[in-house]
Amino acid sequence: MFPGATADRDAASYVVTGAPLDVTTTFQPGTRFGPDRIRRFARPYDDYDRRTEDRFSALDVHDAGDVAPWTDVPAYLDHLAAELRSVTLDDAVPLVLGGEHTVTYAGVDAVAPDVLVVVDAHLDLRDAYDGTPWSHACVTRRALDDLVDRVVIVGARAGSAAEWERAAADDVTVVTPEDARAWVDGLTPDRFADESVYLSVDIDGFDPGFAPGTGTPEPFGLAPREGRDLVRAIAGHADGFDVVEVTDRDDGQAASLAGKLLREFVRTHAASRDD
Repeated sequence: MFPGATADRDAASYVVTGAPLDVTTTFQPGTRFGPDRIRRFARPYDDYDRRTEDRFSALDVHDAGDVAPWTDVPAYLDHLAAELRSVTLDDAVPLVLGGEHTVTYAGVDAVAPDVLVVVDAHLDLRDAYDGTPWSHACVTRRALDDLVDRVVIVGARAGSAAEWERAAADDVTVVTPEDARAWVDGLTPDRFADESVYLSVDIDGFDPGFAPGTGTPEPFGLAPREGRDLVRAIAGHADGFDVVEVTDRDDGQAASLAGKLLREFVRTHAASRDD
């Protein structure tokens, strides 16, 4: 159980769901361990938060456990989306622990937002990779083609020539790591006022010096405070959240950051509901 996620399912405002998919990960597998690892390394965090003056355990968070994966990725994503859609039908917010980034497609499918905001080192705009359109390297392209009107990719610093060409279209905004701080600081309350948002955090969006436990680390990434402030800025506009691509290839740095970002999302989202 995610620490502090003690609410009953029927009373929950937020539902944590693990999605330990590890089928298309490249370079370093291990995302199957992500959900449990995030839960484990979130244990030391204090329940009380001075900034919001709340206790996480009082924010009506429920942990529904994991949706066990299998190798048929499209079928698994359909099943996962159905599980997450049941959360939205109960007027709760789905919080997904990955698992490879492909699981974001299911979260977006369930929430049906206008905009997907992604923290990611990679554009993930390939039409196919390693012979499949359902690779983690294609997830943002699949969401853009099938589910959302536009995407914002924050922290991107890697992609193929074809991906950068696709990213130049009007329905894609790329915010490089160098521009991330100014972009976050420039977010005004009306930026997404007329749009619903799904927020996805690929942990490789951060510099691997901070989060080495991920499948495809890419140097020169975001710092944790930039990611924290981005989550705080977006959370009040978002109807769903995930953090993905955490593996067991470090001493807990990536999982610790992931768990903290989930808590930041919930605390900020809950505070926005009270406003």
